[in-house]
Amino acid sequence: MPAAANPAIAYPPSPDPSALLTWYDRHRRRLPWRALPGVRQDPYRVFLSEIMLQQTTVVTVAPYYEAFLRRWPGIAALAAAPLDEVLSAWAGLGYYARARNLHACAQAVVERHGGHFPATEAELLVLPGIGPYTAAAIAAIAFERRAAPVDGNWERVLARLFAVEDALPKARPRLRTLALSILPQARHGDFAQAMMDLGATICTPRKPACALCPWQGACAASAGGVPERYPVKAAKAARPIRQGVAFLAIRADGAVLVRSRPRKGLLGGMSEVPSTPWEPGGVAHPAVHAPFKTGWTALNATVTHVFSHFALELTLWRAELPAGQPAPEGHRWVAPTGFDTEAFPSVMRKVLAHLEPCPPGRRG
Repeated sequence: MPAAANPAIAYPPSPDPSALLTWYDRHRRRLPWRALPGVRQDPYRVFLSEIMLQQTTVVTVAPYYEAFLRRWPGIAALAAAPLDEVLSAWAGLGYYARARNLHACAQAVVERHGGHFPATEAELLVLPGIGPYTAAAIAAIAFERRAAPVDGNWERVLARLFAVEDALPKARPRLRTLALSILPQARHGDFAQAMMDLGATICTPRKPACALCPWQGACAASAGGVPERYPVKAAKAARPIRQGVAFLAIRADGAVLVRSRPRKGLLGGMSEVPSTPWEPGGVAHPAVHAPFKTGWTALNATVTHVFSHFALELTLWRAELPAGQPAPEGHRWVAPTGFDTEAFPSVMRKVLAHLEPCPPGRRG
């Protein structure tokens, strides 16, 4: 009986990797970054897709992936691109540290490896922004190395196959050990992607299609009639709330005042409208942080946005400035026609959606 197992469940034999590969040959998804059967995967395309797919859905990623490939078709082109352009192309995809790491990794591959990705997990892990999952994914899919890229789909499949009772995230070391125990002797890239497809299309979080699963006979959770019970998850802590004021300064010619955030930290290097610090309860005197000492009107609107570790509530203040008004140091004026060239994250796009004529409000 596996460790951390439920004694009430009868455990079937270990799953046969060949059964999953046979299923994959018939039902594999057609994805923009996935090579056709028999065609070797391009490491750059695997790298690009895996970074983009972290914490983001396939549907969301597909157009970004294709746009990046058109603009930067290879690792050398991406490495040579200005970071601001990469951040701008990434805008809207979220988790912006990934874009900075993507660019830094491309430069490291060019500088340290002559533009060719290393093939082993150990070498890949040294590169900026590549963690254990991404290293295993590139090694398996692009280089056919024996590796287990355990993502959320893998975790769900493994937790159900072996009815793992430990809750996530505590269960992750155990799930990785189980993953290594079922790897095939060959076709490592196909197996990695088959596990992803199985979790995405059959072994789904809710209402898994167990009758269609190639491993139903080897699944302890299915045998016990409780597949949706797994993976067990620890209760989430409440997400704290931070608050602030965003300043919409608009010149008579329609230009909007923006600035770039510091390179390091949350939304590093991205474009934003000026704001107060984002703190629990907000700041006591928001006007101190305003870019101009002028009459500000508080709009009857609040922008909310959820980050991974906190939720943000932004009150909006607006001011009208003359056409010749210079920008304060560290700021710049950008016309709405130039917004597409700015690396505005989603939260700032929500703020900029309130650029319509100023409604009645109170003076700040």
